[in-house]
Amino acid sequence: MWKKLKLWYRRSKILRSLRTRIFIIIFLSGLIPCLLVQYGILAAYRSRAVSLRTSEVRTQMRVIANHLITYGYINDPSSYSVNAELSLFSTLNDGRVLVIDNNLKVIKDTYGIAEGKTIVTPEVVKCLQQGSAGASSNYDKTIGYIEMYTPIVETAALESFDVSSSESSQNETVRGVLLTSVSTDSIEQTRKILSQQAVLIEALVLLVLFVIAFFVSDRLVKPFDRLTQHIGEVREGISNETVQEPAYYETEQIVGAFNRVLARLNALDESRNEFVSNVSHELKTPMASMKVLADSLLSETDVPPEMYREFLEDIDSEIDRENKIVGDLLDLAKMENKAVHMNITSVDIGELTETICKRIRPLAKKRGIEITLVVERPVKAEVDEVKISLALTNLIENAVKYNKDNGKVKVAVDADHQNFTVSVSDTGVGIPEQDLDKIYDRFYRVDKSRSREVGGTGLGLAITKNAVVLHRGSISVKSKLGEGSAFTMRIPLTYITEPGQSKMTIVKKKNPSENARNAQLEKSLKKTEDEIRRKQASLRRTEARIERRKKFLHLFTLPGMLEEKKEDKTRVPGELTAMEKLAETKTIDTAAVNAAIREMEEKSGQETTEKDRPDAAGDVHEEKQNEKTNEA
Repeated sequence: MWKKLKLWYRRSKILRSLRTRIFIIIFLSGLIPCLLVQYGILAAYRSRAVSLRTSEVRTQMRVIANHLITYGYINDPSSYSVNAELSLFSTLNDGRVLVIDNNLKVIKDTYGIAEGKTIVTPEVVKCLQQGSAGASSNYDKTIGYIEMYTPIVETAALESFDVSSSESSQNETVRGVLLTSVSTDSIEQTRKILSQQAVLIEALVLLVLFVIAFFVSDRLVKPFDRLTQHIGEVREGISNETVQEPAYYETEQIVGAFNRVLARLNALDESRNEFVSNVSHELKTPMASMKVLADSLLSETDVPPEMYREFLEDIDSEIDRENKIVGDLLDLAKMENKAVHMNITSVDIGELTETICKRIRPLAKKRGIEITLVVERPVKAEVDEVKISLALTNLIENAVKYNKDNGKVKVAVDADHQNFTVSVSDTGVGIPEQDLDKIYDRFYRVDKSRSREVGGTGLGLAITKNAVVLHRGSISVKSKLGEGSAFTMRIPLTYITEPGQSKMTIVKKKNPSENARNAQLEKSLKKTEDEIRRKQASLRRTEARIERRKKFLHLFTLPGMLEEKKEDKTRVPGELTAMEKLAETKTIDTAAVNAAIREMEEKSGQETTEKDRPDAAGDVHEEKQNEKTNEA
């Protein structure tokens, strides 16, 4: 039952609304005091009225008791005046009076029911024993009557008719007891009238409270409504400005937190736009270079083979550069993906670093750079060997690429009881202090011209930092412009896993927009990689056609034709080939040249396969370009 109520409460938007809660609090804060005041006033009135009524009846009973003693009513209950007085009292107070002698016998009952009977109660016995001190009264709320016991005492003062004597309480003789029952209907009737009036007043007060609670709750929640509206505008993209709502301290706290999140989102959006712009620029630059080189080859006539080779080598280097950019982007996207698989093994860090240094030393020797490896102690750690190798390779390669000629690179490996460190220092150009916080950004370069000269993509340090963070480590840098830089990786010796997580997988929490951006980036990178493959296939076909044209130009001479004739053993005697027909003509016909080229292609065979062809439209375009070149 409780679970159902809890579930219903969670589904109810009205009960969970802050406006409803404020309304209920204000309404109850007015209703509860009204009810308490009503109950307190009515209870106080009843108590006060009963007390006054009891005091009044006790006074009357004492007067009647004195009259009973004066007229000797205990011994002779036939006194008309006393009986009339008792009957009048009973009628006026809607009550009943019993006169009991000292033998506990009822000698008078105003109702005429209990005369001659014996009454033995503790209160009556107490009055007979203690006299005036034994007088008592009791109020019964259930039946609405006041029951009072008044002793009938005879004193010396009464015998001398001195009622005001101060010694009247001394030497008293108890002659009997007056048992009186007085109705409180008049008190209850007055209390009922007061209660009705109180209910009417409460209804008016509750109506006023309802209106006040409604407007106050709406007024108090208005700042939150405005805040929700501002956040909705930001969410819909209508506005991108910070929110200001200083109505309450709490709204200031919420607005401050939201503005910080908004600033972070804006920074991420700017970073994304900058990243897309950088990717476009970095991928467009090699393509533009290849386009210029290819257009240069197509526009020139009588191009020497050496120039063809030089241009093709430049195009090949641009393709390698684009391949490296795409490869680095794929590595970075994989590391920043939601789930990165970590193949954790025990690796000797010293041996791994030595292997990487041996791999990079040939590159360093070209510029006379000396690489020194210092292993302070044997270090074995639980790491992903591939990712750590990638991080170390990037750091050591950067130390070589951005070093001065005949410079030095020092790689130091050390460890303590918890972490191992790898420091890579160089005597290179250094990094300006204002750029130290940006060097881990993707595509960020301190010196862009120098980075392109040495073949940098601007992604190495971003990949390195991601690899270190995946191992729960940290990376720091110290650099001085013109003197060199020193990077230090600090990684735990034992791989630290999150609770309930295996050593094989790291889960990185990301928001849905970042996951979608990564998926879109990965899709774009795959498309770019396919485009590069198609360019490479096209370049291979272009190179094959160039080789065939060179062969064609060689065969167009007389020695070449003779050599062709010797080599072709399979043709029919007396039949002229397309090349021979072309040689016999005095003018060069474009159709004849194309027929000769096609005949050569059929003999030599195509060097490219169907999978290297980008599409039919590309082939048609290339055939048209070839025809234009042949005509030229």
